[in-house]
Amino acid sequence: MPVASQLLRGLPRAKVFATSLLPCQRHQSHIGSIPALPAPRGSSHLWLRHQAGRCYQTSSVLHNYILTPPQVNSILKANEYSFKVPEFDGKNVSSVMGFESNQLPANAPIEDRRSAATCLQTRGMLLGVFDGHAGCACAQALSERLFYYIAVSLLPHDTLCELEAAVEAGRALSPILQWCKHPNDYFSREAQRLYFNSLRTYWQELIDLTSPGEVPDTREALLNAFKRLDSDISLEAQVGDSSAFLHYWVLRVAFSGATACVAHIDGPDLFIANAGDARAVLGVQEEDGSFSALTLSNDHNAQNETEVARIRGEHPHSERKTVIRQDRLLSLLMPFRAFGDVKFKWSIELQKRVLESGPDQLHENEHTKFIPPNYHTPPYLTAEPEITYHRLRPQDRFLVIGSDGLWETLHRQEVIRIVGEYLTGVHQRQPLKVGGYKVTLGQMQGLLEERKARMSSAFEDQNSATHLMRHAVGNNEFGTVDHERLSKMLSLPEELARMYRDDITIIVTQFNPHVIGVQRQEEQP
Repeated sequence: MPVASQLLRGLPRAKVFATSLLPCQRHQSHIGSIPALPAPRGSSHLWLRHQAGRCYQTSSVLHNYILTPPQVNSILKANEYSFKVPEFDGKNVSSVMGFESNQLPANAPIEDRRSAATCLQTRGMLLGVFDGHAGCACAQALSERLFYYIAVSLLPHDTLCELEAAVEAGRALSPILQWCKHPNDYFSREAQRLYFNSLRTYWQELIDLTSPGEVPDTREALLNAFKRLDSDISLEAQVGDSSAFLHYWVLRVAFSGATACVAHIDGPDLFIANAGDARAVLGVQEEDGSFSALTLSNDHNAQNETEVARIRGEHPHSERKTVIRQDRLLSLLMPFRAFGDVKFKWSIELQKRVLESGPDQLHENEHTKFIPPNYHTPPYLTAEPEITYHRLRPQDRFLVIGSDGLWETLHRQEVIRIVGEYLTGVHQRQPLKVGGYKVTLGQMQGLLEERKARMSSAFEDQNSATHLMRHAVGNNEFGTVDHERLSKMLSLPEELARMYRDDITIIVTQFNPHVIGVQRQEEQP
């Protein structure tokens, strides 16, 4: 067995984009009345003003059609995944009890990716959400590669030397990661050798930079892994490959982009590494049983004044009015940190040289044909993550990592309340809010009955991420799931779905408060 296969063994087989990842294909020609839906949204990432081949149907040719509850459930549950941490001697000795995840496409194919894995040669669990734009290639590469870079960064010097010695001798390698993957979360077998060679070069450099007995710092490991993978993505695109397929693929990865939000959990130690506008929020249970939200990441976009100041400070004063326009980087890109996106990092000369030597298929991609406006002093974009540390407490019950498609639809406190009530089965009776609407007594009675029905059917979903997704897509102005609205949102044809919502990816990780309490006591002097 080749060395690369030994290291990466246990991965699912590569797949062409799975049909269940495409948005509601069997219902694409049916939709209810458009006015019942929310106002169309703007593109959350990159908007190309000329979109070839896009022709929107008028409502006059659309037909009324309401999905049945089983059809809605089939769509919502197509990509759900659950994992429970194994017990030893009847006990769970991990601070993580397990996690549940799900994805709902708006793009076809979906541009979001997710990953979860356990570090086998060190300690800890990794969970990540990757939100792609200008295609899915970069997010796909991150979902396959970033955790390996993090895991290698966490290895002590002696283990790195053993790894290199095994490769040199052609001996079998112990896997670095144990993946937790949905069948649709595929790996690119064709790129395995390329990815392995880049990873090996990285650990060889770490051997030279570290000393025997040196214990890696988790914060530094996360920082270095993010930056090194982005550098490798750029370098691979510049060098190319003798294989026409791989040459095209590495260019697709580099010219598309993706944000990343990753959690590393080891006992009571929780690190969040974030680059972009995905978000990690902790669900904290208060003494009265209610849940509050503790945000562990900052969005890197125009709403973050610190980010705006950072970017303006990295470029000449003459670019102050052009570097960020209409809340976008160079008037185009909403996230201010991302992997790939070499059109915002490379010089114009390098872009032209790489494209001229690239395959013809790349020239057909409209995204590669333009240079961003006012492009004078690259790089304008970085994949350097912002690292947050939190020491887990018994009252920290769960962590929600979601792509921006979730947070655009629900406030973080509402997200935490929905998940907290689902996991505990305890519903906090909040005063019924009608959002300033004039409501008759009959309508009020209907809302109360709907609330009662919602409480009694809270456990229809067997997955907390699915339950949260149902609310994200189907909530009405009163904060309750409206089946008709949910049905219409899920039956939108693909050319309209992206106008009303983004891809949504959610990972809900549940903590073990008893284990965390014991771990905290054991570490006290």
